[in-house]
Amino acid sequence: MDSFSALTFVLGSFAIGDIIATKTKSVVSMLFTVSVIFLIGFWFGLPVTIFEDSQLLGVGSLTIVMLLTHLGTMLDINELKVQWKTVIIAVSSIFGVFIFMMLLVGPFLGFEYAFVAAPPLAGGVIAGLQMGEAATQIGNENLSILATLLVVIQGFVGYPLASICLKKEAKHILSNKHQTTIQEGLSPLNTKEDKEKLLDFIPEKYHTSNVHLAKNALVSMIAIGLSAALTQLAGTTIIDKNIMALLMGVVFCELGFLEKNNLNKGNSFGFLMAAITAVIISSLSKATPTVIVNLLPAIILSLFAATIGILIFSSLSAKFLKVSRWMAMAIGISALFGFPGTYIVTNEVSTAVARNSEEKELLMDTMLPQMLVAGFITVSIGSVILAGILAPILVSQFS
Repeated sequence: MDSFSALTFVLGSFAIGDIIATKTKSVVSMLFTVSVIFLIGFWFGLPVTIFEDSQLLGVGSLTIVMLLTHLGTMLDINELKVQWKTVIIAVSSIFGVFIFMMLLVGPFLGFEYAFVAAPPLAGGVIAGLQMGEAATQIGNENLSILATLLVVIQGFVGYPLASICLKKEAKHILSNKHQTTIQEGLSPLNTKEDKEKLLDFIPEKYHTSNVHLAKNALVSMIAIGLSAALTQLAGTTIIDKNIMALLMGVVFCELGFLEKNNLNKGNSFGFLMAAITAVIISSLSKATPTVIVNLLPAIILSLFAATIGILIFSSLSAKFLKVSRWMAMAIGISALFGFPGTYIVTNEVSTAVARNSEEKELLMDTMLPQMLVAGFITVSIGSVILAGILAPILVSQFS
């Protein structure tokens, strides 16, 4: 297929996915719709080289580090200090995913399956991409497909479970007529006061799209260089370049060199996400009906193990921290869908349970900040760190 026709088809499919996700309020995710389109397409003759032909694969593979730097700029340290119990519960849920994958999936299907499945189920897209690339490096295309499929379908487990937990919590809040929060002193998100930045030396009038992109690329290059230098010194991977990019995004944003939501200000986030989505979906070109059937036991067992791990560990955290078990489980389950699902589910539950606008405001003010922070910790940070740890181990142990 010629490049522009391939690009048009891919972007058109993504647009259809967005429309359906919006229409169904993200119950049917964009990734699920797009995956169905391409799976059926490949089975009925769509060129398997369509992603290479569109030129998106190269762009997506190259810029994943830039996206992680961007995610680092979204981390508000002050908010995490306020929401410290939410952070603990979210992190414990990630541990729950990993431990139960090792206990249930590893012994039955092989630990390479457990390694590949754990990070996507602890977060989603970026972790799935990292593990898919690692699976490709060891020459196991089935594992790469597994990582993609888990990213695609995990929301169908996460959304209803989170909705059930949040409804229980909402009724508890309203019955007590006070804010049963994960922590006292709850504050709105993104209310961090402006303060003087160490590296904020570029005048506002020069904050153009190209300047934002150039600064992101520079920080990303520093992250890659630091990761490589540490690896060379130690003789093994100390901090994966993706984790380093996330950390450098946090550091350089705090210093003032990068602005929050850097790629949005560079007017490029949407296109880069499309390119990275193409990288994720590209492994479906090898997902024949036979491969899908063969992977079903791994998919079902992985989803079961991850869900049980999340529910148990978030409940234990709730007991230890003396907070609501239902809210804690909702926080943990956010790993299976992340933002914007965290907002959508919370808003839908608040609308359904509240009897008036005052009650809805109470529910949103109580539950939404916790869900947003939880989704960021699991999807944007925890799962990326887990993938950064497990991917090198997978490559070294199973090559």
